[in-house]
Amino acid sequence: MSTTDRHAPPPTSEGPRGLTGSLGVGSIVFMVVAAAAPLTVIAGTVPLGIAAGNGAAFPTTFALCCVILLLFAVGFCAMSRHVPDAGAFYAYIARGLGRAAGTGAAFLALVTYTAVQLAVYGYIGAVFDSLVQHWGGPALPWWLWSVLALAIVAVLGYRHIELSSRVLGTLLLAEVAIVLVLDVVVIGRGGGSPEGLSTALVHPSAVVSGSLGIAIMFAIASFIGFEATAVFRDEARDPQRTIPRATYAALLVIGVFYTLSSWAVVSAWGDTAAVEQATADPGNMLITTITNVLGPVGGDIAQVLLVTSMFAALLAFHNVLARYYFSLGGSGALPAACGRSHTRHRSPHIASATQSVTALVFVAVFATLGMDPVTQVFAWMAGTATVGVIALMALTCAAVIVFFRRERVDTRPWHTVVAPVLGLAGLLMCLWLTVSNFPTLIGGSPALATAIGAVLVLAFVFGLVWSRRRPATPPPPAPTSDAPSPATDAA
Repeated sequence: MSTTDRHAPPPTSEGPRGLTGSLGVGSIVFMVVAAAAPLTVIAGTVPLGIAAGNGAAFPTTFALCCVILLLFAVGFCAMSRHVPDAGAFYAYIARGLGRAAGTGAAFLALVTYTAVQLAVYGYIGAVFDSLVQHWGGPALPWWLWSVLALAIVAVLGYRHIELSSRVLGTLLLAEVAIVLVLDVVVIGRGGGSPEGLSTALVHPSAVVSGSLGIAIMFAIASFIGFEATAVFRDEARDPQRTIPRATYAALLVIGVFYTLSSWAVVSAWGDTAAVEQATADPGNMLITTITNVLGPVGGDIAQVLLVTSMFAALLAFHNVLARYYFSLGGSGALPAACGRSHTRHRSPHIASATQSVTALVFVAVFATLGMDPVTQVFAWMAGTATVGVIALMALTCAAVIVFFRRERVDTRPWHTVVAPVLGLAGLLMCLWLTVSNFPTLIGGSPALATAIGAVLVLAFVFGLVWSRRRPATPPPPAPTSDAPSPATDAA
């Protein structure tokens, strides 16, 4: 049933089931780009890709992955007109491959996005603690800062989506600005070494040097979050146009930003020196680069913005997860309470609170076990999320192909066959490379990699079994126009 229907379900004591909003392309792009945490990627992933991947040519890997994901987006956007539900991947997979596969994908998505959020909770705790100590503050357990971030995210997630959109937009502009200033200065100076601006990214021999597989693995992981545009369908203005435009815009913005900025970082050092610096001190490479180029004040600002970048990612993924819970509650796959919205804020308040409690429990477990927030919490959870997202996108590509072949509602060859098939081939290649190099990605042993992979498989299988025990029903339509305006809700 289309979410554009104007017949509201009867209200309950918890409020009507339905989300409202008037998010435009820009607002949705802000949220999904914030989830990708661009500054965190340039600070964390780029040095690792340079050191362990294909060296100074690593920026080209971002462009290659962007092309693969653009092919995925063609079929994804074409099918979005025929999938009015805001369940993102699982809704598409259910329409194309059947309800059982869709429910399996839903539980796989819950595990995947929970993992990526937990990864950032670990990382932000460690980085915030380092920042506090840098400014002369006390050394405190990392999890205290993580819980503080969690509490703020919980409050914002409880409110109307427009409030989160404003917060994310502000934080995103700040983190992107500092890197773009770096890019402009480095390019304006013609690089930071006698070699001048790096040319490795345009030489095929350099692109395939080193370990291209590991480079692709790190690069594809950096795009996690762009695919969440469809999750905000119920809160978008004119979703049939807004969602496709936001998907393409978010993907292009992320791809261009990563490619340009990683190239500027390499150029600031020179090809050889960049590889040496990334190998010797990957964790501080970006801050050191910004300090060298923009001065100590620039370095200090970048350290603060690195924390706000991760907070923006937390808030964005919290909103995505809450809407997964909300959609599953509305379909009957989870308790119906998860599918209720707040009477005033029209937010998925119960789903949001459920997500906050879940994250708090996991952070408490990690802290009790004495896990390192970066080498264990971040590495293990980020690796889990990477495999899960690529698998979900591959399933979605397959669902697109099957859906259009069966339904014949769109017969454009490029949109319904050619691009989805090419996208599926590229995603399967990325999945194979990621699984093959998974122990490297998580910084652990093959046994740990196998255990994490088993969790993802079991989540999908659980969904398959659960779909047979709890038949899902279509989610109810959105509320009528008697809902309070977004401006009122966000006040």
